[in-house]
Amino acid sequence: ETLQYNFEGLFGPEEAMTVVLRHHRLISFMLYILGFILFVLTLKKDYYAIQFQQFGWTHVTLLILVTSSYLIIQNIFSGTIWFLAPVLMVICNDIMAYIFGFFFGRTSLIKLSPKKTWEGFIGAAFSTLIFAFALGYLLCPYKYVVCPVQYIAETNSLSTDCEIHNLFVWTDYAVPEPIRSLVAVSRVHMYPFQIHALVLGLFSSLIAPFGGFFASGFKRAFNVKDFGDVIPGHGGIVDRFDCQLVMAVFAYVWVYSFAKIVTPARLLKQIYALGDEQQVQIFQAMKDSLSQRNLL
Repeated sequence: ETLQYNFEGLFGPEEAMTVVLRHHRLISFMLYILGFILFVLTLKKDYYAIQFQQFGWTHVTLLILVTSSYLIIQNIFSGTIWFLAPVLMVICNDIMAYIFGFFFGRTSLIKLSPKKTWEGFIGAAFSTLIFAFALGYLLCPYKYVVCPVQYIAETNSLSTDCEIHNLFVWTDYAVPEPIRSLVAVSRVHMYPFQIHALVLGLFSSLIAPFGGFFASGFKRAFNVKDFGDVIPGHGGIVDRFDCQLVMAVFAYVWVYSFAKIVTPARLLKQIYALGDEQQVQIFQAMKDSLSQRNLL
């Protein structure tokens, strides 16, 4: 559905893919119902407890992985920066926690992960905040990073060219009086996104690691070292992305709450989906509003 909503023009009206995308929810639900019916039909006496346990774990896994993956896709469509920045912050935090823990670690942080230390946790937090602020400065100047991907019907192509949102515009800020007297600076220049980056960095350093702790507890509950063996010496994909799943959900919620970017192209798609009379009503309302503000 996300693909169809953003890139509908790439699929011709006669293509089967268009039908599949348009009715994706119904198709997915009916496939789930088919699996549910098959599960009920295969229930066997003396195995009820084991079968329902597996049924429960399957749903928990789907809830965690599928929901997080869906939100990651939504972050990408809001602008690559909302996917790239959180991912890099978690990676930075993981690396710095290892470095600080290796050289200065003395105090155990949590029993689920005996190798995690308070020194590594705190050192990684400060390092990640600095990294997040610098990363925001480095990424904001590039349109292909900050602009949502859009389908251009005139050229039948995808584009990351857009009118830059205020979040990614170099801005002059006045330093509050109490702070001004301490730092002897009256004004600073920065990207507004860098403030959002600090919040993301704070979450990635203080909260996201608990996704890893949760995964550690989960593995200990089943007496396994790793979720898989795809990456030699580092386990499976989930072992590397446990913190990323938590971070992706927060990034989506943060963007939706404080930084949601609505492009004219997306609004027009919604308007074109309305009936003729409703489109005329919107046109008249917009015309009246623009005339009152002397914009026509």
